Amino acid sequence: MRKFLVVLDDSRECLNAMRFAAMRASRTGGGVVVLSVIPPDEFNHWVGVGEIMREEARERIEVHYEVFAKWMRDRLNVHPELVIREGEAVPEILAQIREDEQIGVLVLGAGNDRGGPGPIVAQLTREAGSLPVPITIVPGDISKERLESIT
Repeated sequence: MRKFLVVLDDSRECLNAMRFAAMRASRTGGGVVVLSVIPPDEFNHWVGVGEIMREEARERIEVHYEVFAKWMRDRLNVHPELVIREGEAVPEILAQIREDEQIGVLVLGAGNDRGGPGPIVAQLTREAGSLPVPITIVPGDISKERLESIT
């Protein structure tokens, strides 16, 4: 089964990337892998404090994920898989793609503010020619109706 890998973070554009990945998976019989990456600098504290912060970050991610997962299951009959990794975002995304051979497409949401599309999109598009899978970049301000019509 081909899987769509989508990155879960706190950005607004993440929502449209999730929608796109789920809709495409539903219409093509694929799956969705939701990847969230915890940056390493969040835990540069004493060992005990760092461990508590790590668990709290995981709990926040799981709650955030469950909102998307419920929508995918209830509306589209897609049962996503959650993967949480720790490290820098781009290397961890690439590691996940290498480790899961069923991932066929990376889906990213692009920001639409003055800061550009976002650091992950910017870095991965520079490396697009050497990536093992194609990237689909979903505009952050595209409407839900438009997404439904193109998926």
